[in-house]
Amino acid sequence: MSYVALYRKFRPATFDEVRGQDHIVTTLKNQINNGRIGHAYLFCGTRGTGKTSIAKIFAKAVNCAHPKDGSPCGECESCKAIADGGNMNVIEIDAASNNGVDHIREIIEEVSYPPVAGKKKVYIIDEVHMLSGGAFNALLKTLEEPPEYVIFILATTEVQKIPVTILSRCQRYDFHRITTKVVLGRLQEVVEAERIEADEEALYLIARAADGSMRDGLSLLDQCVAFLCGEKLTGERVRKIIGAVDTEIYGRFFFHLLKGEVTEAIDLIADIVYQGGELLQFVRDFVWYLRNLM
Repeated sequence: MSYVALYRKFRPATFDEVRGQDHIVTTLKNQINNGRIGHAYLFCGTRGTGKTSIAKIFAKAVNCAHPKDGSPCGECESCKAIADGGNMNVIEIDAASNNGVDHIREIIEEVSYPPVAGKKKVYIIDEVHMLSGGAFNALLKTLEEPPEYVIFILATTEVQKIPVTILSRCQRYDFHRITTKVVLGRLQEVVEAERIEADEEALYLIARAADGSMRDGLSLLDQCVAFLCGEKLTGERVRKIIGAVDTEIYGRFFFHLLKGEVTEAIDLIADIVYQGGELLQFVRDFVWYLRNLM
C-alpha cells in the first residue's frame, strides 16, 4: 500500500475534527440544522487553514441522508461517495488551470442539470482569484440566481483580487491563521496516533514554523520524520532541519540592536547564514521572540 502524506491522512472528515475555525464551523452547522443554506459562499484566508476541507465537509453535510448536529454522518451512501471522490454532485474545479470564459460556460451549462441521487450540486472553485475578468463576468448571473439545488463555494488566498460584484453575491467567511497552540495540539494527536517518538520542544518548533498553516505543520512533521528515519524527534534535530536557531541568539541580537551595535548585529546574522541557518526563518522567529517580550 502506497504511503499517504500526513496532511492527507489526517484531513478532517467532519466539522468536529476541524481545528482553529470554530466561528465558521458553528455558523455552517447552524445553517444546516435550521435549513438556512445559502447558494454562494466565499472562503478566504491564508494557505492551509481549512478552506477546501471545510468546503468538502459542507458539501457532504448538505447531501447527507442523516446529518448529525449539522455534520455529515459519514455512513450513508452519499457521504461515502463524496469521501471517495466518486460523487457526481460535488464538482471540484481548480481555477488556476481552468480560468477562462469557456470553462465557466461549461459550468453554467452543467448547472441546468439537477443532482444525481442527492439533494444538492456543490461546485467548489479553488483559487478563484485566478479566473479571468471575462470568466468572472460570465459567472455573475448564475452566481446570483442559481437553481435551488446548486451551491457555489469559492475559495481564495487573495481576496483582494476578487471583483466587488462577486463579493456582493456571496456569504464571505474569513479563515483565521491557526494559532501555534492549536497546531501543536494537532501535532501531538498525530504523533500519538502514528506512534512517532517526539519531545515537546520538537513539536513546538514545528508548530511555530508552520506560521498559521495546519497543512504546513503536518507537512513539516512528515519531512522531519522522513529525515530522521525512525529516530526520536528532538528540539535540536528539528532546529537543524528547519534552519531555526536557539532562543539565546535572538536575545543577543536584540541586545545589539538596543545598544546600536550595528556591526555586531550584522556579524551575528552572517554567522547564522554561514552555519546554514535560514534567514527568512530567523526573521519569523525573531518577530515571535519580540511578541513574547511584550
